[in-house]
Amino acid sequence: MKHDFHPTVLREYDIRGIIGETLGPDDARAIGRGFATLLSRAGGSKVAVGFDGRVSSPILEHALIEGLTSSGCDVVRVGMGPTPMLYYAEASAEEVDGGIQITGSHNPANYNGFKMVFQGRPFFGEDIQTLGRMAAEGDWIDGTGEVENREIMGEYVERLLAGLDGIDRDALSSLKVGWDAGNGAAGPALEALAARLPGEHHLLFTEVDGNFPNHHPDPTVEANLEDLKALVAAKQLDFGVAFDGDGDRIGAVDGEGRVIWGDQLLMIYAEDLLTRRGNATIIADVKASRALFDHVAKCGGEPLMWKTGHSLIKSKMKETGSPLAGEMSGHVFFADTYYGYDDALYAGVRLIAAAARLGKSVTQLRGEMPAMLNTPEMRFQVDESRKFAAIEEIAARIAASDAVADTTDGVRVTTDDGWWLLRASNTQDVLVARAESETEAGLGRLLVQIDEQLALSGLERGESVGH
Repeated sequence: MKHDFHPTVLREYDIRGIIGETLGPDDARAIGRGFATLLSRAGGSKVAVGFDGRVSSPILEHALIEGLTSSGCDVVRVGMGPTPMLYYAEASAEEVDGGIQITGSHNPANYNGFKMVFQGRPFFGEDIQTLGRMAAEGDWIDGTGEVENREIMGEYVERLLAGLDGIDRDALSSLKVGWDAGNGAAGPALEALAARLPGEHHLLFTEVDGNFPNHHPDPTVEANLEDLKALVAAKQLDFGVAFDGDGDRIGAVDGEGRVIWGDQLLMIYAEDLLTRRGNATIIADVKASRALFDHVAKCGGEPLMWKTGHSLIKSKMKETGSPLAGEMSGHVFFADTYYGYDDALYAGVRLIAAAARLGKSVTQLRGEMPAMLNTPEMRFQVDESRKFAAIEEIAARIAASDAVADTTDGVRVTTDDGWWLLRASNTQDVLVARAESETEAGLGRLLVQIDEQLALSGLERGESVGH
């Protein structure tokens, strides 16, 4: 038995494709066989499996489990829920050696995929390419694994509530929060969580529906936060929280309806953590605002700029012992009193806790942030064979000039006007650009510099393309 994957589905951080076109049950079975073989060779034997609310998820789950068990792995089925619930099952159970969540994340309804954890670490990059090679060669061991069902949601919600430990819950009795699950997989866990939280909680779209009838569940797109903003305004809530389709990315708005972007949320979390644990390393990706890195330093922390990508950030946290990290995309990782993975429900609880400990409302915390002018993330198509080479050319030109640049992930150039970034996406044939300044004129000059560098490499920004 051998299997060939469609060339587009084995990505940098996960496996993802279009159901019936580039991804199907045979792929799920092959993933199971390869993952189980690798785990067995590494001395593991048990895998937790969960799935999101997409229409295709149960079929893929069935095939994945067939693959895992036919290569000798035992399976713990935790059922439908957010990706972080699967991460919790893997992190909290000593006998579980790995985890696979079937999820299309924030992609359209006809997509699905797999996010994986291997013996407590992210499974990505070369690991995923290895699965492809093993499938092409039929390099799988044979065996017979067993399957058990485990109800974990109650235990998971209990663990989320521990994010409020040490806080006077009576002091939170007047708190009013809105939550938007976007018909994603976090809905049922959110209902159980909100019922146990102090204060008043208003919930939107908690019914799981893989067709996403109300709005697309991607909280980094401001248009998807309109329902939440309307709820906050109508009910005069303190703030609102939104999730993506599988509950590992958070979005938020304050009491005035202002969006609190990923790096701004990290400013709040960092200030809270550093009041209790000074000198800690706080990691953010290269797309984050300078205001965040400045704020971390001001609060006594060590800011560290790192590569974009949740698997890359998680790995860097382990390497540096960082207790907190985050990305512009809304992935936030807590490793101080949590497990170091990205969990938007836990991040929502920690936002309540941070405001309480800092003695300020979320609206006040957002209002105190410096007013920076940012471009949205601009993404434009560049041929796969050209995208990394173009970034190397730009980096070389910048290095030969007297500009101040960081090349951790792409090229981030700092000038008196602010900074601009160009990097190649690891998952698509696109370049990503971003710029930030304190003035409109400064932002304009930064964009001119981006365009100049692109032109020198025979490229242009053109129209921005979606995720």
